[in-house]
Amino acid sequence: MSEGDGKALGGAAGHSEIEKRKTPSARPSGASADGRKPGGKIRRRAKTAGAARRTRGDGRDLLLAAARAEFAARGLEGARVDEIARRAGVNKQLVYHHFGNKDDLYQRVLESVYSEIRQRERALDLSALSPENAMQRFVEFTFDYLDENRDFVVLLTDENLHGGRHLKDSQALQSLHSPLISVLDEVLKRGAREGTFRPGIDPRQIYMSIAALGFFYFNNLHTLSTIFGRDFGARPAIGERRQHVIDFVMNALRS
Repeated sequence: MSEGDGKALGGAAGHSEIEKRKTPSARPSGASADGRKPGGKIRRRAKTAGAARRTRGDGRDLLLAAARAEFAARGLEGARVDEIARRAGVNKQLVYHHFGNKDDLYQRVLESVYSEIRQRERALDLSALSPENAMQRFVEFTFDYLDENRDFVVLLTDENLHGGRHLKDSQALQSLHSPLISVLDEVLKRGAREGTFRPGIDPRQIYMSIAALGFFYFNNLHTLSTIFGRDFGARPAIGERRQHVIDFVMNALRS
């Protein structure tokens, strides 16, 4: 082999070593050229999509809360979509995007307030209590809920002024009420078997009576106060009314 050949071979070997040093080390199967796994991009997209869904959900909740306040303050006829959007801190077009029109939004508000009270009632777990304790707890809760959520009273009054037409169109309303009536029926029948309550009490009638005793009071505070010359919105008067309602219902139930 000539000296030139040796130099040529040596040069080739040198280039080969350089190329080896330049060649990136083997990467794990499924990794991209920058070392990141393809799934990372998918996870990032999923995380972004999840955040977007949460943002949309938060926007809907803000709009429902703002609409509840506006409808309670002004009624369906007086409420303005501009004001609802302003209260929620969003563009008015977002109201139409999420809910369609003002009547549809009003219906969703009514469904949401009924859903809220039904969830709170389920949390009472009345079936786990004795019949007498269960009914007293339900009476107390119903009165207290109306006291703490005066807008519920206003919204239902306004819907009745419109003939209940928005609730008639609701697909969710019946499914919200049926479980409650079933629970009350079970408690009343259990109380009758134990000799605590009179037999044959209709759960729908007792539900309406319990609701009415508080609803009428809070819906007519101002006129009642004027008629009787006493502030029925004061805490002592509300406490007195609460105890009367409890005693009245429990005495009506007992055998």
